[in-house]
Amino acid sequence: MSRTGVLVLGPAGVGKSTFCNSMIAYMQSVGRRAHIVNLDPAANPTEYEFTIDVKDLISLQDVMEEMELGPNGGLIYCFEFLLNNLDWLDEEIGDYNDEYLIFDCPGQIELYTHIPVLPTIVRHLQTSLNFNLCATYLLEAPFIIDSSKFFSGALSAMSAMILLELPHINILSKIDLVKDEYSKKQLKKFLNPDPLLLAKQEDYVNPKFAKLTQSIANLVDDFGMVQFLPLDCSKDSRSVETILSYIDDVTQWSEAQEPKEPQDEVELPDEVF
Repeated sequence: MSRTGVLVLGPAGVGKSTFCNSMIAYMQSVGRRAHIVNLDPAANPTEYEFTIDVKDLISLQDVMEEMELGPNGGLIYCFEFLLNNLDWLDEEIGDYNDEYLIFDCPGQIELYTHIPVLPTIVRHLQTSLNFNLCATYLLEAPFIIDSSKFFSGALSAMSAMILLELPHINILSKIDLVKDEYSKKQLKKFLNPDPLLLAKQEDYVNPKFAKLTQSIANLVDDFGMVQFLPLDCSKDSRSVETILSYIDDVTQWSEAQEPKEPQDEVELPDEVF
């Protein structure tokens, strides 16, 4: 039987842990079971305890003290140690067959853009533990709604999509911080973006970078894969439910669910905002 896992990725501070907790809370409210697997050797649990915690194997604080390494070097050491002890992860995951495992990953994106740490873990989960995986990549709305920063975020999301080779859902987090300042029409411009149109708008701000901006926009447009779902973790929002439905689709959680063709454009109901 195939197991289901969701990787929660993104830069530091975008709300990955909040999203994990919101997923657990919603799934429990509808009678589904899920567990958080913490892969960040520097993280501590917040609302929900970690079912599996990499700090039980190795912690960043211990590595920094004993090896006299900085935070980034220590984190890489921790993951190299984990890669040499994947049997520990196998034993900890054990017999979780009918429940979601939500893998809360560290915010240092070099772990899956510069060195093949997370891609190696992904392949192990797929081949050795028979996991059906989906990657979610979070970027925060207050950052991404700036056109120039949008392209930076889009490139980081594309990098993760290409290197991990997994079904991939991009999420615009902290939407509640900007929804009163921007209209739904303005927000949808970034959720279902037209990179070439955004590039033209950016030319007026930074004309000397026009050629570079246009080249990046062409690259994003050629891939045609960068769209975002909004995430608002406030109690009245249904965005977590909507995101989970997309995860269910790409992982084929329900055995009765027929495979679906991806849509060219994500249609977002107004109530998710």
